Amino acid sequence: MGLDLHKLDHLIAVAEEGSLTRAAARLHLSQQALSTSIRVLEREVGVPLLDRGGSGVSLLPAGQAMVEDARVLHGVARAALRRARRVGRGEAETLRVGHTPSVIGEETAALLARVAEAHPEVATEVHQRYPDELTAALLGGELDVGLCRGMRPAPGLIRTTLDQQRLHIAVAAGHPLAGHERLALPDLADQHFMVWGLPGRSGYTDLLVEHCRAAGFEPRVERTPRQGTPPVTAVIGTDRLAFVTTPPGPAAGGRVRVLPLDPPLHAPLHALHLPHTTSPARDALLAGTLS
Repeated sequence: MGLDLHKLDHLIAVAEEGSLTRAAARLHLSQQALSTSIRVLEREVGVPLLDRGGSGVSLLPAGQAMVEDARVLHGVARAALRRARRVGRGEAETLRVGHTPSVIGEETAALLARVAEAHPEVATEVHQRYPDELTAALLGGELDVGLCRGMRPAPGLIRTTLDQQRLHIAVAAGHPLAGHERLALPDLADQHFMVWGLPGRSGYTDLLVEHCRAAGFEPRVERTPRQGTPPVTAVIGTDRLAFVTTPPGPAAGGRVRVLPLDPPLHAPLHALHLPHTTSPARDALLAGTLS
């Protein structure tokens, strides 16, 4: 039995809207037509997918599993359609790369330079995305690869570790620590740290917190209001510290000082992508090789 992708679209819309009425409006269908489509899908699958309560609808476990896999199917289908059109038109590949704010521009540029050497005919597009947006774009086939740190891959995505990059500490230029040559993490137990996501909700923040715990203290953290800007800018005008991968020295036009940690600590650079899609340029990036 084959699955109708349109019916899967209908299920995804209901799941995201939490309401048959809102999902029907989004899909430009009548509520009756949408309800009939979902019931036909349930008969085809052989199990209920939705809990139709008095306050709305929600996914049953089988429905949640189907939505997760349906998003992957749609992403693969879009990627296949896009590749077929590109090949048929004789167009060069465009590698669409997304990255979270924790991955700085220099790191992305270095990876893309490696791809350009292996595939000089390939064009690239780079987009910054917050973690949830990055996941949605990858699952939807809108991006070929997503660069991040510590993000847990959503169902259907594969995570590859590209590198382990050294962590440093950023402070405002006027901070008392700015004159130091290097810092030891255990000596920073009384400091406050800027992070980009709250503990328990950000894999990268959890990784940084674990580094502090391994150094013998529970860090005091707060989420920076400067979301979407280069990580090194989080400390400007504050007495806070931030973990960054920016090289040691002056940064942000001299308003920030980046100091090395001794002994060194590292953070992974991860790549997320859909399996079962074809992209030689993406594969060159993931493999870390020019072959």
